Amino acid sequence: MYRKKSIGVTIPAYNESKLIEKTLGSVPLYVDKIYAVDDGSKDDTAEKIKNFDDPRVVLIQQKNGGVGAAVTAGYKRALEDHIDIVAVMAGDNQMDPQYLPDLLDPIIDGKAEYTKGNRLLNSKYRRGMSAWRSLGNYTLTFLNKVASGYWNLDDPQNGYTAISSRALKKLNLNEVYKGYAFENDMLVKLNVHDVSVKNVPIPARYADEKSKIRYSRFIVKTSLYFIKALIWRSWNKYVVKLNPIGVIYLMGSFLTVTGFFALFALKVFYILLGISLFGVAAFSEMLREKLLDMKFSKEGEVIPLNE
Repeated sequence: MYRKKSIGVTIPAYNESKLIEKTLGSVPLYVDKIYAVDDGSKDDTAEKIKNFDDPRVVLIQQKNGGVGAAVTAGYKRALEDHIDIVAVMAGDNQMDPQYLPDLLDPIIDGKAEYTKGNRLLNSKYRRGMSAWRSLGNYTLTFLNKVASGYWNLDDPQNGYTAISSRALKKLNLNEVYKGYAFENDMLVKLNVHDVSVKNVPIPARYADEKSKIRYSRFIVKTSLYFIKALIWRSWNKYVVKLNPIGVIYLMGSFLTVTGFFALFALKVFYILLGISLFGVAAFSEMLREKLLDMKFSKEGEVIPLNE
């Protein structure tokens, strides 16, 4: 128990034989249940969970379905056990347990129903995060703001979270995205139900774990997901509820996202052709001056102004 609330922690694990025992052993004693979900690991992760000497540990085994599928499996079991608040800690020991109270307190104090870690607050909190990973997080943060409607949130890919059972019961966990966009989809679906969400500053902790995400593929795939998510959320939150602001919001958000991608594509196009933005601006100015030096007759013929 923590401040008179029962606490559960769901730990998604896929081929985490090296770090799963260290992760399980780091969970604070005030946590009542530890739902360790083996997501179809090919190594001995499940065996190490099963043999771990802690009565709080509950092993959940399933076919490989993705991190979202593993987390929701833990959520479902926690709801069956009537746990008040459920946190998520990755099986690679990336989540520092000393910050768990920072996620739990806002929920207990009634300031939020869902809390998320934020590693993008400053350079100190991002220590250990590669430049490529940082760029990906900032890009996905912007797209997530548009798609989810939570403009106050940063670092949506952060999986260190906590949620009240009350908020969980509002969701259809079978419909939540099963892959790595799980965190984003949670926010999209929580927004439809007007669930309050709070960012909690928590520094990144990278050590022996190795990320299984292929960011080049992940960013493209997740970006396409955001477009679908934006349409889904706008439809279900505004159109279905007959809120006229939904049409305006949907159009504005769609134009924002497409404009962002168009600008990005244009920049890539310039880089590939070796054309600088200065060169394009200079050409535009030359064309403008040329047009100013001409006038048209009634028949549409061009007449130079110096004649």
